[in-house]
Amino acid sequence: MTDKTSEKASIDKFDSQLMRGSLDLMILAVLDRDRQYGYSILQELRDASAEKVDLKAGTLYPILHRLEAEKLIRSKWDESTGRKRKWYELTKAGHKRLQQQAQTWHAYVNCIQSLLPPSLAQPLPAT
Repeated sequence: MTDKTSEKASIDKFDSQLMRGSLDLMILAVLDRDRQYGYSILQELRDASAEKVDLKAGTLYPILHRLEAEKLIRSKWDESTGRKRKWYELTKAGHKRLQQQAQTWHAYVNCIQSLLPPSLAQPLPAT
């Protein structure tokens, strides 16, 4: 792989190690918008990230099960769309965790930004 190909690959998809620590935050953020079923969560993550986050069902469902066991989300089977689907939504504890993780994530981004040399740093968006 040439340097240019390597550079492009890193822009096309986020590194799995980088994403690993942010998956809960991403999923909770998607569910904060509205209740969703598994495939729609995957699609929302892909669309919102310009296809940089392309999770597989085998990655998503264990996370959903863990978040449900931690009482951060709840699920309910529903057939109102004409197909039996398991819908997920945030609980009150899930909203609280989302707020906490978002604050932590912003602090982390600011920390990394301050460590980068000026030639690599990008201005942070206004909040």
